[in-house]
Amino acid sequence: MQPIPPLANLGRRIVILGPSNSGKSTLAAALAEKLGLPAVYLDRFYHLPNTDWVARPKEDFIRLHQAAIAEDAWIMDGNYRAMRTERLQRATGVVVLDDKPWFRLMRYFNRTLLQPNRHGMLEGNRDSIKWQMIKWVGFDSRRNGQTSRDLIRETELPYIFCNSMAEVKALYRAWDLTPSSP
Repeated sequence: MQPIPPLANLGRRIVILGPSNSGKSTLAAALAEKLGLPAVYLDRFYHLPNTDWVARPKEDFIRLHQAAIAEDAWIMDGNYRAMRTERLQRATGVVVLDDKPWFRLMRYFNRTLLQPNRHGMLEGNRDSIKWQMIKWVGFDSRRNGQTSRDLIRETELPYIFCNSMAEVKALYRAWDLTPSSP
């Protein structure tokens, strides 16, 4: 793992990127609590509340995203490549999380079956195991962490890459973060 920069180096608009189930929402909540900033979960903008992850109309997602990034300070969790450029233009720092697909797949089952109340969950909490998500988490999103790292290296933003849950835990210790309850 690279040296962990001081948290203050990342500023007050921090983007958290990485594959599904890599710990983005939990880290966003811990950073928001530590820094006294709002946590913004892009899944809640992309999907309709009180559904089992049904997408909103695209124009509604874009409107919600644009309003959120216009704010002065935030911790923003989520990839959504179509809007990533605008988000990074407003960001002051980036954290990229990654882990092996099989670990992320185990976390998907755990969170969906055993964590009815978690950070980033849609309002109404109507989650279920879906073959499409198993395929996405276990197979299709394997390169998302590398893609995000490559993209961030091209920016001038301060960043930190965590390539495993052990590195994420080291980040929590270095920044004196505590995972909070939703």
